[in-house]
Amino acid sequence: MQNLLGDKKAIFLFVFPTFLVFTVIIILPIFFSGYYSLLEWDGFSNGKFIGLGNYVDLFVNNTDGFTKGVKNSIVLAIVSVGIQLPISLLLALILARGVKFEKLYRTVYFIPVIISTVVIGQLWMKIYHPNYGMLNIILNKIGLGFLANEWIGNTQTALGAVFVALLWQYVGYHMLLMYASAKSISTEIYEAAKIDGANEPTLALKITIPLMKPILRVCVVFSVIGSFKAFDLIYVLTNGGPLHATEVPTTIMYTSIFAKYQYGYGSAMAIFIIVECLVATVIIQRMFGKDPVN
Repeated sequence: MQNLLGDKKAIFLFVFPTFLVFTVIIILPIFFSGYYSLLEWDGFSNGKFIGLGNYVDLFVNNTDGFTKGVKNSIVLAIVSVGIQLPISLLLALILARGVKFEKLYRTVYFIPVIISTVVIGQLWMKIYHPNYGMLNIILNKIGLGFLANEWIGNTQTALGAVFVALLWQYVGYHMLLMYASAKSISTEIYEAAKIDGANEPTLALKITIPLMKPILRVCVVFSVIGSFKAFDLIYVLTNGGPLHATEVPTTIMYTSIFAKYQYGYGSAMAIFIIVECLVATVIIQRMFGKDPVN
């Protein structure tokens, strides 16, 4: 194995096919999208070069609510990092300490991740239904009927209702990553700390969480980027409505390209989302700094 790792030709032969596939599937489409974003093009006829005109329409002369969609996606990213990840971390820490039925809980929490997003959308549509939805029924049963609402049909509650479904779907995903990281920490470290008198909260705050820093950074990156790219569940639940209350950049991009045939304009949105994700990733990497030395 050492001889193989030291052979640069062998490394090239193994790496180049993957690099080639990655370039064809990922890099080239990005460059094509960048070029299309400079055109006024419906996807069928000859495009007209308009320079940065589509980008000006996105942020200066915008009429389709793109800037509001960007704000919604940023709010979703903040909520994901501020609520979803702490819940995932708490569950991971509890399970990693070895509770009864640990494997059962781990599997149950991960089930939403493997269920089709369309199915999840249908489930939450039933929960939020104003007449027979489980949420309104429970509120009426416990005397809080005045809070019953048309959750995804009301512009005041639709965005929050969609966010709840999105956060619920991926709590188990982040929990599993954090759980695996917590379980990989040597038990000898905990035993030494317990001899020094450390209790469970101290073990979590002083040992487990600091040593989980690399995976926490990954989870934050995944959570933020996932929020910026969120599309399928929002599309199934509300399709950006009511009255564009739950629009995010991806839903507006989909409508622009496939309903309005504004391929160049939609490509500008795609490029913006890519740049937004790259910038967010760099900022998060800088915020977390270097990994702790083992």
